[in-house]
Amino acid sequence: MLITADTVLTGREVLRPGWIDVADGRVAAAGAGSAPRAAEHDLGAVTVVPGFVDTHMHGGAGANFSSADRTETATAAAFHRAHGTTTMVASLVTAGPEDLLRQVESLARDVHAGVIDGIHLEGPWLSTLRCGAHQPSLMRDPDPAEIDRALETGGGAIRMITVAPERDGALAAIRRIVDAGVVAAVGHTEATYAQTGAAIDAGATVGTHLFNAMRPINTREPGPVIALLEDPRVTVELITDGVHVDPALYRHVVRSAGQDRVSLVTDSMAAAGMSDGRYWLGPLAVDVVDGVARVADTDTIAGSTATMDHQFRFAVANSGLPRDEALMAAVRQASVNPARALGFPGGELVAGAPADLVALDADLAVTWVMRHGEWI
Repeated sequence: MLITADTVLTGREVLRPGWIDVADGRVAAAGAGSAPRAAEHDLGAVTVVPGFVDTHMHGGAGANFSSADRTETATAAAFHRAHGTTTMVASLVTAGPEDLLRQVESLARDVHAGVIDGIHLEGPWLSTLRCGAHQPSLMRDPDPAEIDRALETGGGAIRMITVAPERDGALAAIRRIVDAGVVAAVGHTEATYAQTGAAIDAGATVGTHLFNAMRPINTREPGPVIALLEDPRVTVELITDGVHVDPALYRHVVRSAGQDRVSLVTDSMAAAGMSDGRYWLGPLAVDVVDGVARVADTDTIAGSTATMDHQFRFAVANSGLPRDEALMAAVRQASVNPARALGFPGGELVAGAPADLVALDADLAVTWVMRHGEWI
């Protein structure tokens, strides 16, 4: 089918007006100006961007990926797709060894069925000092046999594993993870600058939600934030929901790391798209008040209630750039960079890429979503 729109952002250039030719679920061609033939779908006064790629999310629409329930997984996936996320990775919080394997086994089936696109183990090999919304009593040092069992159970579905570099055996674990073809990330950590650098040298290439659940910057001990920001091998996640990161800090990170190394994530939990109330994130109760999720009876932020279209709008509104530059930057951060960081084939609207796209109105609200060449 041929699709036309007033504006198309491919991830590489602005096409105005633009057209996209889709065949067999992929982009056959894209261009600017007059379309090569009559369009089957003229979307009109919209901005078409590549489908969003969310590499860190825990649920939505009342559903929790950690439940390892196929209905809940499908519910959360459908909710986020309606908000433009065409590629999504289900993140699992810290769990005991048997629960972890049960969750991985269930979600792996959903990956192989095409319901979700991968699994992210955010725990259990994290720092108890930076536990965030994870159960400290379940955190542990990385054990090679446990890592191997998780990877084997996942059958190729695990795309990323977050590790705290200061834990005993962490560097060996990172090497093992990378050797298995999985992305190693640094997060939930009290690591020093040197320890974080050693983790990057061992193969870690992602910083899990930069600043959050991470040792803060100190004048005499820069810590993990600076180590992750200054290394060109690392892509840094930012939760741009207006709660986790101040707009000024967002702009600073983009200036420091560059447009190609920032990846927007939602870190969304079951309360995304729902009203205030009590929800669950793994084994922990979470209370949502005024749209902000916190571990029950604490001030600890517990993921977000945001969707990727919200993150995209935040990035455009707070970039400090002219409109077209802001849109192009947001496309890189919401689609191109996360796809590249985890090795997904999408993220751009170029020949040969999956036909995953989102049409946004003048206020950047989602009006149309296509995944693998099918309108959803």
